[in-house]
Amino acid sequence: MRIIFFGTPIFAKNILQDLIQKFEIIALITQEDKPFGRKKELKMPECKEFIISNELKIPIFQPTNVKEIINNIYSLKPNLILVVAYGKMLPEEITAKFYCINIHASILPKSRGASPIQDMILQNQKYFGVSLIKMNDKLDSGEILSISYIKNNSFDIEESNKILSSIASRLAIKTINSLDSIQELKQIEADCSYCKKINKKDGIIDFNNAEEIYLKYLAYKTWPQIYITNGTKLSCIDINEKDSTNIKGKILEIHKDYIVIACKRGSIKVKYIQSVGKNKLPASAYINGKRLKVNDTLE
Repeated sequence: MRIIFFGTPIFAKNILQDLIQKFEIIALITQEDKPFGRKKELKMPECKEFIISNELKIPIFQPTNVKEIINNIYSLKPNLILVVAYGKMLPEEITAKFYCINIHASILPKSRGASPIQDMILQNQKYFGVSLIKMNDKLDSGEILSISYIKNNSFDIEESNKILSSIASRLAIKTINSLDSIQELKQIEADCSYCKKINKKDGIIDFNNAEEIYLKYLAYKTWPQIYITNGTKLSCIDINEKDSTNIKGKILEIHKDYIVIACKRGSIKVKYIQSVGKNKLPASAYINGKRLKVNDTLE
């Protein structure tokens, strides 16, 4: 089975490293290297980094537009194209000519789009899952080939990536090996939902709802993280069992290992706080440095 693999982030990398053991991966197509961090140094996509660091003799293509390399794809004569969090739509010239499978990290038709794992976390869905679909020219709407899922156990984005990519690898191997006998299932359009590409502003919190803040922390733990309007980041968040006074941002308790902050609905425990351009500090040390006390407001 000659497979061209389209993929970019760590979720795709985890799957790629498993599939290489089972199939002939004849090319990797991934997104371009992009500026990263304060110094804006170019960073390779995780899939590319995996191929290079392991000295695998697999051609790597990083087109701005997939149409640029259509001739390369045709000349490689793949039996299958596998797409995992590539980040761009494939042109119809590809999906119409080749058998293309997309591994999507949600239980389709829910959470179609660019950030399905974060969306499952934010929606606090009862089950997390992955779907393999036969691709068409519409976003994540092709016929379902297989689905696997697990019960949500308050997984954060890092845990979800690891668990779901492992499930996806096993499901992909099983599905690819039994393509001749799989019955395709149309998605129910009435049940579909969509998620958008995440941007930095999505991490802003306003101390309205403790549960929503906690879910944002789980979803955005790696990026963009969560922060109040002045850019101060909060981390290691949990929901406090006690009800709040409904005064948003009010410091209710100060402990050695955490502080408790009031929300309009509920309250949260915070272990670490980081001002813009500063190192992350234990929340109690941050509070002492700012000379804040119980009943003051975190701003």
